Amino acid sequence: MTSGAVLKPGETHLGLVRRARRMHRALAAAHVDAHCELDFTTPLELLVATVLSAQTTDVTVNRVTPALFARYPDAAAYAGADRTEMEEILRPTGFYRAKTNSVISLGQALVETFDGEVPGRLEDLVKLPGVGRKTANVVLGNAFGVPGITVDTHFGRLTRRWAWTASDDPVQVEKEVGELIEKRDWTMLSHRVIFHGRRVCHAKKPACGACSIAKDCPSAGIGETDPVKAAKLVKGPEADHLLALVGLER
Repeated sequence: MTSGAVLKPGETHLGLVRRARRMHRALAAAHVDAHCELDFTTPLELLVATVLSAQTTDVTVNRVTPALFARYPDAAAYAGADRTEMEEILRPTGFYRAKTNSVISLGQALVETFDGEVPGRLEDLVKLPGVGRKTANVVLGNAFGVPGITVDTHFGRLTRRWAWTASDDPVQVEKEVGELIEKRDWTMLSHRVIFHGRRVCHAKKPACGACSIAKDCPSAGIGETDPVKAAKLVKGPEADHLLALVGLER
């Protein structure tokens, strides 16, 4: 058994593995459009966008990055950027002065250490200023095709709610969940869990009565259980699809 993992009463570790994989298959059916919601065309663009996404929404980042990417097409451009000019572009994302510092420092580090190219290894990415394991795994999984688990707020909250882990430490969560789900699925698992957290399994009032994985969830019932009321809580453009899976409609 994985250190720190929490089991449902009477559940063996093998049972936990089977339940987690069954839930992942259901999430795949529910969130068929799950994907990285940051717009990018290159590893550098994704790296910068992910750094900018701290304390703001992907929607806000996507509004800012077209102008940013056009103005700064490579790492050298970021490294030599005029601070005042960049701050004005990044202002809508919040904490724009700190983010400007991060992006300029990131460009300088890429130029000085990696010839201006974004490295494709976790151990190299986490050495860059402002880049932790979460950001590194986003870039690896979505720009390089290297499987990685992205432990953001939604991912940690849901995997604890599902008793896949009991840890609050993102590195430990990544390790424990990685031992339950096959490595090839790690990147898409991250997207699907995050989508589920944003659309169905909300922090304060999850839509339990409209959730397609409720039968395998040890926390089922902590949210709205009435199907009609729960249906109104489901968010996102695929809401009708999510509700159809459990025989509901708006």
